[in-house]
Amino acid sequence: MRISVIVPTLNEAGMIGDTLAALDEPPEELIVVDGGSQDNTIEVARRYTPHVFTSPKGRGLQQDTGARRAVGSVFVFLHADTQLPPGYQQQIREVLAEPRIVFGAFRLKIHPPDFAVNLIAFMANLRSRLFSLPYGDQALFVRREAYFQVGGFPDWPLMEDVDLVRRLNRAGRFKLARGAVRTSARRWHAERTTCATVRNWSLIIRYALGASPHQLARHYPNRR
Repeated sequence: MRISVIVPTLNEAGMIGDTLAALDEPPEELIVVDGGSQDNTIEVARRYTPHVFTSPKGRGLQQDTGARRAVGSVFVFLHADTQLPPGYQQQIREVLAEPRIVFGAFRLKIHPPDFAVNLIAFMANLRSRLFSLPYGDQALFVRREAYFQVGGFPDWPLMEDVDLVRRLNRAGRFKLARGAVRTSARRWHAERTTCATVRNWSLIIRYALGASPHQLARHYPNRR
């Protein structure tokens, strides 16, 4: 089971080094796909891997670009502000040891913790366990054949992870890994945590009711 870790970036010079350095065991393939950074993100990424590519901006497009260049049998999609847990490769292999399981994700921890973000993480983990609906900040991992079977990430400015997960659930089963990723709280701390959470839930509900991701993206600040 060869693992390819794919990281989309955009102006992440302050984060990407810590994310890549935190990999306790280098994957067999580490791919970074940059969406046109104006800082030295690419230079920092190249300290950790020779597989640094560019594409037009858009997290879904960047991740799909990485998947199409990857040679692994399992893709791990890792956000630039998220760190994988120790022993992540063994945990992925444990999850995918059952053939019926086509994709998984890690539990979510948000750092630095406080009551509000701990509650957000708790609800995300509960949603993942009960409804098989992880989001992209939980480091989705998927079998190569399943990813391409369902069509991969769409080139959307928002909701690309929700759409992929929905299609993967139709293709096979999901399982949550025992470890937890550590995601930066910066998105919630950039504005009031309550406001950010209410906005995010509003976007999810409107998307479920049929709103276009391109329309919704107008109401999501600093989107990647």
